[in-house]
Amino acid sequence: MINLAAAAIFFLAIHLLVSGTSFRGRLVGMIGENAYMGLFSLASIGGIVWLCMAYNATDNIPNRLYWVAPAGLAHAAPLVMIFAFLFALIGLTTPNPTAVKAEALLDKPDAVKGMLRITRHPFLWAVMIWAALHIGLNGDRASIMFFGTFLLLAALGTLSIDGKRKAALGDKWKAFAAQTSNLPFAAIIARRNKLAIGELGWWRILLGLVAFGAVFYGHLYLFSVSPVPGWAPY
Repeated sequence: MINLAAAAIFFLAIHLLVSGTSFRGRLVGMIGENAYMGLFSLASIGGIVWLCMAYNATDNIPNRLYWVAPAGLAHAAPLVMIFAFLFALIGLTTPNPTAVKAEALLDKPDAVKGMLRITRHPFLWAVMIWAALHIGLNGDRASIMFFGTFLLLAALGTLSIDGKRKAALGDKWKAFAAQTSNLPFAAIIARRNKLAIGELGWWRILLGLVAFGAVFYGHLYLFSVSPVPGWAPY
């Protein structure tokens, strides 16, 4: 469990104490933007691999169980994950001014469309949905540490990105933020925007559903846990 805690601390630290602070600017000034991005990407991949290996290793050590998920949550999990996959795949394939080096999109008159009408941070919300669901389903200490790391980082990431964009882009960001929301559907509910399903792109929706179907079917093989209680597809 100490190894998992160390991996979680490392992964959070490189994002919250390096990427999310002025220390990032000093590093970029020393080694350049491209070198920084390359090193940060390698550190992030290494952190994820370390987290996964440490989490898998907890199968062989004492691991406290805090609760048992109700059967209803376990059966509803695939429906929840469909939304997570749609947010992730549609979000990743939709041009977004919150993405790295994509600030110029704010100059386009149609910058807010599709998934951005729902939330300006679709991928991070997908991570939060996935992580929160798996914490609720598992209820053990190792799962809380593992999935909680991603949940915390994604939640804080939305706030960090908004803060940095606001400081760097000023009025352009304020205009974009006024039409969008961090919390999904908040701008639509507040009538600052409207839902436009057709703008999402049917190929993006199909991509999300195909990705969900592949992981749903392969979940037992990949993670040794059936996505539906009592169901064994092979």
